Amino acid sequence: MSGEAKRSITPFAREPEGEGMPAHVAIIMDGNGRWAAQRGLPRLEGHRRGVEAIRRAVRAAGDLGIRYLTVYSFSAENWRRPAQEVSDLMGLLKRFVRHDLAELHANNIRVRIIGQRQGLSPDIRMLLDEAEQLTRSNTGLTLVIAFNYGGRQEIVEAMRSLARRVRDGALDPDAIDMDMVETALDTQGIPDPDLVIRTSGEQRVSNFLTWQTAYSEFVFLPDFWPDFDEATFRAALAEYGRRERRFGGLSVRAG
Repeated sequence: MSGEAKRSITPFAREPEGEGMPAHVAIIMDGNGRWAAQRGLPRLEGHRRGVEAIRRAVRAAGDLGIRYLTVYSFSAENWRRPAQEVSDLMGLLKRFVRHDLAELHANNIRVRIIGQRQGLSPDIRMLLDEAEQLTRSNTGLTLVIAFNYGGRQEIVEAMRSLARRVRDGALDPDAIDMDMVETALDTQGIPDPDLVIRTSGEQRVSNFLTWQTAYSEFVFLPDFWPDFDEATFRAALAEYGRRERRFGGLSVRAG
């Protein structure tokens, strides 16, 4: 990490391990543009360094025994950004998949993509499909990439799918419960995040996993995403290990 910013979380004496390790960590990767601006660099360079941080996070998650890692790579609202920046981000996605997919597969990592694919360009859709198909039988870390994703949009689509079943007479509306809603979400088969990490100092969820994070623990870091490394990851996990998770009932220590 550069000398311009101090480490955001003081490393704790112990780190969660064994049953105290979260099974699923989700990350809102924020601050690429501000990281670049602080250094007088173009925003694209911040995004490039952000891709390097994703690689570090994936390696660390695998080494630490985390089962699921979800990264918020491109939100449904990101299309509002300048056209050139959107084009740059699409280019980085293509390079990430083309250059990293073989290594992810070799490391037994399964890739899942959540988010809307309708309306995406055919080449992007093909890359996303390829990443999932190639790695679908892998049994190690599951890397969930939220791309063209919005939590509210996901819930709306889930409601539409259930409504169509009711319309067609295949579903009694009184039978709809939380489990059924979860099976209609993009994250079907993926456990809810135990821990959500957001970088850059912002303290909001920004339409990320709106349903799934109802009982997640949150750690907000002032570090910009390109500075995220294994030490930052471990410190966030240690903070998680100090929490008491109640789920509406008695206290249960996370670590």
